[in-house]
Amino acid sequence: MAALIKLRQLPVIQRCIWTHFSRNISTSKKNSDSAATASSPASEKDKNWVSYGFDYYSKEEDTNAHNASFFFSVTLCLVFGGFLWAYSPDTHLRDWAQREAFLELRRREKAGLRPIDPNFIDPKLMKLPKEADICDVEIII
Repeated sequence: MAALIKLRQLPVIQRCIWTHFSRNISTSKKNSDSAATASSPASEKDKNWVSYGFDYYSKEEDTNAHNASFFFSVTLCLVFGGFLWAYSPDTHLRDWAQREAFLELRRREKAGLRPIDPNFIDPKLMKLPKEADICDVEIII
């Protein structure tokens, strides 16, 4: 239906070219007819078989490989991988860092100190450049 809407929007010349190169679809009732070549095994059981892409000559091998690959990829990788990812321990120690921060805040509150000291580093230990050295330099804070 979408192709018909797109076809209707094309100019007349493009529409004629498009319909000339398009293929017609047969709507006959012969669903079980198929053509067989000499290179493909055309037994009656595998007459209308379409391969999954794992094995082009054996239906059983193709189906087994298809089922195995989807079992391993979906069940083992997605389900068990997601379970391990969700329930694995905290490798980046985010929980530990948050606990330590709360303990430090509680210790500072009990000692009567500010939560964060404005002079975290002693100002006497810091070596700053002189005013003459930075007079023409733009300082962005």
